[in-house]
Amino acid sequence: MDTLLDFIEQIGHYALFLVLCLGLVGLPVPNEVVAMTGGALAASEILTPFPSFIMTFLGVCSGSTVGYMLSRFTASKLLNRVGEKSKIRQFLDVSERLTRQYGNYAICISAFLPILRNVTPYAVGMKGMPYRRFAMYSYSASFVWTIGYFSLGMFVGDQVVDHIGVLINRYGYYAAGIVAVLAVILIISWLIRRNKRSKEENTEIQIHG
Repeated sequence: MDTLLDFIEQIGHYALFLVLCLGLVGLPVPNEVVAMTGGALAASEILTPFPSFIMTFLGVCSGSTVGYMLSRFTASKLLNRVGEKSKIRQFLDVSERLTRQYGNYAICISAFLPILRNVTPYAVGMKGMPYRRFAMYSYSASFVWTIGYFSLGMFVGDQVVDHIGVLINRYGYYAAGIVAVLAVILIISWLIRRNKRSKEENTEIQIHG
């Protein structure tokens, strides 16, 4: 948390993007805390709201994009280096099961689940998913995720952000996943309804055509 505030003091809202990017190499600041801190500081008028939101959104997108690109073009090398019993392999297996069960919507679901949000882009990249399809689902989910946590930070303030940060560090990323459950359910329901409606419309067109 201190690292994030130090960056913000030095370079303003650009720190939100930088810290989220550095999270790829193990910077110990959960994405949820970064987004809520940005929202809290924006509400306090320490940061400008719109640029801070955009930097947060782009930072979240950068993580999934780098993971996708790396696996898309180095899939065989990555698979050879990942052991069958490693934690990375276990999370890849979970991502693959999500993809088999929910298809492209697995990208949207994993965006709201810590750790899986970083692993799933690798899994779909290894499977050769086209970039346009990946971007459509991943960036849309990241946009909703950013709205949720950034807005939460604006409403609850920096004191609650600190407590949530401690909760995440103490109980692991599962705490953040619990916070996002309602958002995941809403998004899945909306996507399923939209997909069902689209199929029904296509069926009607074929029948009348």
